[in-house]
Amino acid sequence: MMIDPDLSPIEEPFAELERRIIDEYLRGAGHDPVALRARHDAMARSLLVDAAIYASARLAEVEARSHYVRELHG
Repeated sequence: MMIDPDLSPIEEPFAELERRIIDEYLRGAGHDPVALRARHDAMARSLLVDAAIYASARLAEVEARSHYVRELHG
Protein backbone atom coordinates (compact mmCIF):
# COMPACT_ATOMS: atom_id res chain seq x y z
CA MET A 1 0.00 0.00 0.00
CA MET A 2 1.45 3.35 -1.05
CA ILE A 3 0.85 6.48 0.96
CA ASP A 4 0.09 9.63 -1.02
CA PRO A 5 2.40 12.39 0.28
CA ASP A 6 -0.04 15.06 -0.92
CA LEU A 7 -2.74 13.88 1.48
CA SER A 8 -2.57 15.02 5.08
CA PRO A 9 -2.96 12.30 7.70
CA ILE A 10 -6.23 12.02 9.57
CA GLU A 11 -5.85 13.55 13.01
CA GLU A 12 -7.92 13.58 16.13
CA PRO A 13 -10.26 16.61 16.24
CA PHE A 14 -8.25 18.36 18.96
CA ALA A 15 -4.72 17.29 17.92
CA GLU A 16 -3.60 20.76 16.83
CA LEU A 17 -5.10 22.37 19.93
CA GLU A 18 -3.31 19.79 22.10
CA ARG A 19 0.03 20.60 20.45
CA ARG A 20 -0.52 24.30 20.99
CA ILE A 21 -1.43 23.83 24.65
CA ILE A 22 1.66 21.68 25.20
CA ASP A 23 3.88 24.27 23.50
CA GLU A 24 2.30 27.05 25.58
CA TYR A 25 2.98 25.08 28.76
CA LEU A 26 6.61 24.45 27.80
CA ARG A 27 7.23 28.10 26.87
CA GLY A 28 5.63 29.16 30.15
CA ALA A 29 8.10 26.89 31.94
CA GLY A 30 10.93 28.70 30.13
CA HIS A 31 11.71 26.06 27.49
CA ASP A 32 11.76 25.97 23.70
CA PRO A 33 9.31 23.22 22.66
CA VAL A 34 11.29 22.19 19.56
CA ALA A 35 14.58 21.98 21.44
CA LEU A 36 12.98 20.11 24.33
CA ARG A 37 11.45 17.49 22.01
CA ALA A 38 14.90 16.90 20.49
CA ARG A 39 16.37 16.04 23.88
CA HIS A 40 16.28 12.54 25.32
CA ASP A 41 17.20 13.13 28.95
CA ALA A 42 15.03 12.45 31.98
CA MET A 43 14.31 16.13 32.64
CA ALA A 44 13.04 16.67 29.09
CA ARG A 45 10.82 13.58 29.30
CA SER A 46 9.48 14.71 32.66
CA LEU A 47 8.61 18.17 31.31
CA LEU A 48 6.91 16.65 28.26
CA VAL A 49 4.87 14.33 30.50
CA ASP A 50 3.85 17.26 32.70
CA ALA A 51 2.88 19.26 29.59
CA ALA A 52 0.83 16.34 28.24
CA ILE A 53 -1.01 15.95 31.54
CA TYR A 54 -1.74 19.68 31.58
CA ALA A 55 -2.98 19.54 27.98
CA SER A 56 -5.24 16.58 28.77
CA ALA A 57 -6.86 18.49 31.60
CA ARG A 58 -7.38 21.56 29.42
CA LEU A 59 -8.82 19.47 26.57
CA ALA A 60 -11.20 17.75 28.98
CA GLU A 61 -12.39 21.20 30.05
CA VAL A 62 -12.88 22.25 26.41
CA GLU A 63 -14.86 19.10 25.64
CA ALA A 64 -17.01 19.47 28.76
CA ARG A 65 -17.84 23.06 27.88
CA SER A 66 -18.62 22.03 24.31
CA HIS A 67 -21.09 19.38 25.52
CA TYR A 68 -22.67 21.88 27.90
CA VAL A 69 -23.17 24.45 25.12
CA ARG A 70 -24.70 21.79 22.84
CA GLU A 71 -27.12 20.83 25.61
CA LEU A 72 -28.12 24.45 26.10
CA HIS A 73 -28.88 24.88 22.43
CA GLY A 74 -30.75 21.62 22.12
